[in-house]
Amino acid sequence: MSPDVMVDSPPRTEPTAAEVEEALALPLTTRFTLDHRINGVQQAFLDAHGFILFAGVAAPAEVETILSDLDRVQKTLLDDGRTEINGIPLYIGEDEDGQPFIQRFAFTSLFSEKISAFVRDPRFLPVRGLIGERTRVGEGERDGVVFNRNMTVEGSAYTRLGWHTDGLRDLFILHPTWPWLRPPGPMLNVGLHFDRVTAEDGGLRLIPGSHNQGFLSMLLRKPYFLSHRPDRNEISIETEPGDLTVHDGRMWHRVERSPWTGTRSLRRTMYVPYLVDAYQPKSEDSATPFYHRLSSPLDRFTRAG
Repeated sequence: MSPDVMVDSPPRTEPTAAEVEEALALPLTTRFTLDHRINGVQQAFLDAHGFILFAGVAAPAEVETILSDLDRVQKTLLDDGRTEINGIPLYIGEDEDGQPFIQRFAFTSLFSEKISAFVRDPRFLPVRGLIGERTRVGEGERDGVVFNRNMTVEGSAYTRLGWHTDGLRDLFILHPTWPWLRPPGPMLNVGLHFDRVTAEDGGLRLIPGSHNQGFLSMLLRKPYFLSHRPDRNEISIETEPGDLTVHDGRMWHRVERSPWTGTRSLRRTMYVPYLVDAYQPKSEDSATPFYHRLSSPLDRFTRAG
């Protein structure tokens, strides 16, 4: 399939008043089931809180297949001496044995037919419908399919990530329909999770409802990437292998470092870009975006703090 092909997805379901009331009564820890379309209660939950979790979207065998192929991709990239892909840096740290360990992959599916087929699977059409009625998989755009592996060891390059919104990042993406410093529209991050992660294990923290904040709050509420301090309104997103989350990138979120070390601290997530805007492929000649030049040194500066 051509990379710029747009695929039809189920249209947005407009929640009824009763469905909104039902959604608001649900606990924030609700684990939903992904069906052939997003129902009104699920849509209302996402609209209100800015995130939603679907349980067991990937089967255990699929989880193992993807993780196994990721090891192969790492070997290929390390053997080739790659430090970046299409202008996007790879975060390369060390594992428990002091061996090179890629902790943030970019454009992962370009190196894996199995991952590419997985992210294009029809089961994700309802999720893609949350983003637009016609979407494509941005495998060669922005950062492509990103795979994160947070792990706490002495040589780690990626143990946590400070408070931020993705809205600031998108201000630096030059898009012809976006005037400079115009508040970004809705943006949804689709993530697959590959480990059991509880609140005590660290992991994703969100401030529910913060996707509805004003532009100044998006810019100034917290020092981007520098702040790791818990927020009284934050919640922890607890996951099981195969879970899928959707969260609005305009909301404040961070990744808490695991208190454990080694394999027990490992948290693996894959983020898939489903896009609706103009096709903008990257190439090996692409420049490193400003937000990566900024966030990478800040992460190195703060990760020991």
